[in-house]
Amino acid sequence: MKDNIKIIDDPLYQALRNENIAAFNKAKANTSPLPSLEYCDFRGLDLRDMDASGLDLRNAYFRGADLRGIDFRTSQLEGASIAGTKISGCYFPKELGSDEIVMSLNHGTRMRPGV
Repeated sequence: MKDNIKIIDDPLYQALRNENIAAFNKAKANTSPLPSLEYCDFRGLDLRDMDASGLDLRNAYFRGADLRGIDFRTSQLEGASIAGTKISGCYFPKELGSDEIVMSLNHGTRMRPGV
C-alpha cells in the first residue's frame, strides 16, 4: 500500500493535513462534487469532528490517526488501513464486519466490506 499513498494538492485535503477540521467541514459543505481522497495519507492526524459523509477514502492510510467520534457510515473505506488509530465512538459502514475493523486496527490489514 505504501507505494500508492499520496498527498494531493486539493484544498479540502490540505485542510485535513493541517488538522483544520472546521475549515474542511465548511468547505466540504459548499463543494460538489467532492474530490476523491482515495490512497491519501492521513497518518498521525487528529481528524476528530471531521464530516466524513460521502467521502471516498478507499485505500486511505490512517496509521496512528485520531478518528474518535467520526461517522463513516456513508464513506467508502474499502482497502483503508486504520492501524493503531483511536476509533472510540466511530461509526463504520455496516458492510464492514467487526473482524475486518479489528484486523485493520491491530495488524494494519486493509478493510474489506462484506467479508
